[in-house]
Amino acid sequence: MDNTLYISLSRQMTLRREMDIIANNIANADTTGFKVESLMVRTETQAPAHMTDGPGSVKFVLDDGVARDFTQGSLRQTGSDFDLAIEGKGFFQVTTGEGERYTRDGRFTLSPEGKLTTQAGDPVMGEGGEIVLDPAKGPVTIAADGTVSQAGERVGKVGVFVFDDRSVLAKDQNNLLKNTSNAAPTADTASRVRQGMLEGSNVNPILQITRMIEVSRAYESVVRTMENTADLSRRAVERLGRVA
Repeated sequence: MDNTLYISLSRQMTLRREMDIIANNIANADTTGFKVESLMVRTETQAPAHMTDGPGSVKFVLDDGVARDFTQGSLRQTGSDFDLAIEGKGFFQVTTGEGERYTRDGRFTLSPEGKLTTQAGDPVMGEGGEIVLDPAKGPVTIAADGTVSQAGERVGKVGVFVFDDRSVLAKDQNNLLKNTSNAAPTADTASRVRQGMLEGSNVNPILQITRMIEVSRAYESVVRTMENTADLSRRAVERLGRVA
C-alpha cells in the first residue's frame, strides 16, 4: 500500500477515536461530577529497513491515551441532606467489589442498614471506615470539613482525598475513577464539603459541538486524500499496462 494511504489511515483511526470521545462528552454534559476528556496523539517515525531516519521515513499519527480536565464544575443547590459537593481538588472515596474507587459524584443515599452509599450501593468511606447513621436520630448535618453529626453528636467524617498526580486516575464504571498507581492519596484538608449541593459536569456543549464539526471535516478531508491517492495509483497502473 502507498505510504500516503498508510499515513491517512492512521490519521483516520485517531479521528474516529476523537469523535467517540467528543460524543461521550456531549452525552455526559448533565452528568454530576463528570470531567471533560480529550484525545492525546503522538507521531511515530518508521524508516525503511536500510535506514534509521531521513527523507524516506514515514510519520504516523497514533492514539496516545485520553486526557481528563479536572477543572471544577459549577455547584448547584439541591437541598438533599445526602447530596454532597467538593469545593476544591479532592475526591470522595468509595468501596466497590473491585476495590477502592474515587469520585466527584456526591449523589449519596442511605442504605436500609443506615450506611451512606452511592446510588449503586457502594459504601462511602470516612475516618476509620464506613459511615453509619441512625434515621431515628433525625436530620444529618455535614460540615465543611466533612464532619457528620446527628442530634448534636459527631458520628463520623466523610473522607476527602487528593492525588499529587491526578493523571493516575482512570475512568471506571458508575462515574468512578480507579487509582492505577501504587501511590496512595492523602487526606485533603484544603477542599470543602458542601451539603445539599452537587457539582455539575464541566463539559461546555458548544465547544464540544464545534470540535465535533472540526473533526468531521478533517475526517472527510482524509477520505478525499485517500480516494485521490487510490485514483492516481489506478491511473498509473493503467498507463503502465498500455505501455506494456
